[in-house]
Amino acid sequence: MHPDLTIGLMSGTSADGVDAALIETDGTRVVATGAFLTLPMPPSLRQDLLALMRDPERAAADPAADLEARVTDLHAEAVRALLAQAGLSASAIDVVGFHGQTVLHRPEQRLTRQLGDGARLAHAIGIPVVNRFRHADVAAGGQGAPLVPLFHQALARDLERPVAVLNLGGVGNVTFLDGDAILAFDTGPANALIDDWVGRHTGARYDADGAIAARGVVDDAALAVLLDNPYFDRVPPKSLDRHTFSPDPVGHLDLADGAATLSAFTAASVGRACAHFARLPARWLVGGGGRRNPTLMRLLRAALGVPVDPVEAVGWNGDALEAQAFGFLAARSMRGLPLSLPNTTGVPAPMPGGELHRPGSE
Repeated sequence: MHPDLTIGLMSGTSADGVDAALIETDGTRVVATGAFLTLPMPPSLRQDLLALMRDPERAAADPAADLEARVTDLHAEAVRALLAQAGLSASAIDVVGFHGQTVLHRPEQRLTRQLGDGARLAHAIGIPVVNRFRHADVAAGGQGAPLVPLFHQALARDLERPVAVLNLGGVGNVTFLDGDAILAFDTGPANALIDDWVGRHTGARYDADGAIAARGVVDDAALAVLLDNPYFDRVPPKSLDRHTFSPDPVGHLDLADGAATLSAFTAASVGRACAHFARLPARWLVGGGGRRNPTLMRLLRAALGVPVDPVEAVGWNGDALEAQAFGFLAARSMRGLPLSLPNTTGVPAPMPGGELHRPGSE
C-alpha cells in the first residue's frame, strides 16, 4: 500500500494545548515521522472547556457551538503552523486526523463527545479531515478508548516483548504487547488530579518537575480510600472519564502532602494494572507529560520493579505520540481498516471508524 503523508491532531483531557504531528504511514507501518509542535490553549478557552467537562449533564446536552468553533479554529491554526514549520503546502498532505477535545466520555451509556467540527476544519485548511474516531466503537458497545494501541503496536514491532507502553496524560492508559497479543485499557488517573489539586492551591497548571509532591508525605489512609474503587478490579478493556475519580480523600491535606498522595495514587493504579496481564512486562515505556515528572517516574519504578523509561529511550517522541497516532488512525480509516479491537476497547469485533470530510463537499 502506498503510504500517506498525514497530520495527526490531539488535544488531551488536560486541555493545555493542541499537538500537531506529521507522520508517513499506510495505516499498518510507520514509514517515517516528521515535524511536531504544540500550540498552547488560550487560557480563556481552556477555562471554558474545563468548566464544561466538570458539568457532565451540560456536556451531554449543550450544543456548545461557539466552543466547538473555537476549538476547531485553534486546530486549523495548529495545522497551518505545522505546515509552515515543515515547509510544506496543504496539497502535500493526504489527510488530517482530527481527534477533537473530549468533554464527556460515558461509554456505558454509549456516549462520547469530542468537540471539533470536521467539515469546518477541512474547509479552513483545504485538506481532507477524518474525525469522530471513537463513535462507531462506542455505538457498537466498545469503550471507545484507548485508541492508540494499534499505533503502539506498529511502532514497537521490533522491540523485545513483553513490553508495556504507558501514556500519562490527564488519564493513564496502557498498551501491553506480548508476541502478537495486545491488551489495552485505562489504568486510572495520570496527571489530571495532580494538575487540578495544584491549580486549586497555587494557580499553576501542573506540578513542575514533581517538586511540590517531592516535598510532601504520602497519607496512607487517604491513598487507601482512593484505591478502594471497583474500577481497578474490573476486567479490561475499560476506560475512564477525566472526572471519574474525586480528589476529596485528600481534601484535608496541605498542598505538598496532597500532591504527594495523588502522585502515589497514579503510580499505585498503574501497579494494579499488572494484575490483568498474562505475564509481567519486562519493561515499561512512558509517554505523555507524566514522563517529565521525576517524582512520578520514581514512584512508578518503585511500584513496578522493572525498568521504567521515557519513550525517548527507544527513539520515540513522547510529546508527539498521541498526535502521531491520530495521523496513523486517519490513514487506517481511509482504508477501512479497524481502529479498535476486542482486546483494546472491548468492542465485539474489529471496528473501523472515523468520518471523512473533504474540503468544499459540505
